[in-house]
Amino acid sequence: MPGPDEEPLTPGQLMGLAGLLRAWRAAAGEKRGLGRPMSQEEVVADLGHRGLRWYQALESGARPKLDRPVIDALSQVLLLGREERAALHLYALDGDLPTIPAPRADDPTRRAVQLLLDRQMPLPAFVTDSVWNIVGFNDAMASWWPWVQHPDANFMRWALLTEEGHTQYVDWHQHAAEYIAMLRLASARHPHDIDLARLIKEVRRAPDCDAIWTSSSAMSGSRDGAHHRMVIPALGPDIVEVVSHVLRPGALPDWQLTIVSWAPDDEPNARPESPPK
Repeated sequence: MPGPDEEPLTPGQLMGLAGLLRAWRAAAGEKRGLGRPMSQEEVVADLGHRGLRWYQALESGARPKLDRPVIDALSQVLLLGREERAALHLYALDGDLPTIPAPRADDPTRRAVQLLLDRQMPLPAFVTDSVWNIVGFNDAMASWWPWVQHPDANFMRWALLTEEGHTQYVDWHQHAAEYIAMLRLASARHPHDIDLARLIKEVRRAPDCDAIWTSSSAMSGSRDGAHHRMVIPALGPDIVEVVSHVLRPGALPDWQLTIVSWAPDDEPNARPESPPK
């Protein structure tokens, strides 16, 4: 019988709708200025057409069918944001469509993605799959962040679990919270993905990451447009500010293509010296 390390819980079991509803109810109380979590009775009173026993069963792990009006009503009562609403829909549907298998290196789609990466030069660019494995990068990315060349390179593991990731992000805790919010939404999108479960379990083994995970129920789909203040050894000892731009290839919707550009006030021609080539 395989142990827990060999057969991890699925993402849906690690997070689950019941735990999210409790977290969202607590957050809704704060948003409403109550100074405490909303009670289950208050949630049901605002829903209007569902009983207390029904909602208590939801928070205890029951999986009744949730139709669109109920999902919309719950979203409104719990004051859910865009990503949280999406997660509620995903849990009601038992996740998104299955991930599309990664194409082979010689596949035309894969070659087209690599061509797009190469055309971003001199800006760093890379592609990750549904669990943030690095599946492509250009020369600038390899120059700035050599770790992407490792066969098992994974962006989340690098950013959250390595000393290099901790030290390169000036505001590491802020960025870590955003990346963990992305993992949380991914767990709703792909509740049966064992590779994602292993990644989440590994991340939560790190005490600082687990503290972030348990202290918030925030969710995020990407870091598109996010600014990052970093110390990148390949560019020297100074703090630089870069922006991440995230795209999704139409043929591979589970993949993310990230281009890293200079922040407007930190472009090379606005700096005393251009970064080394």
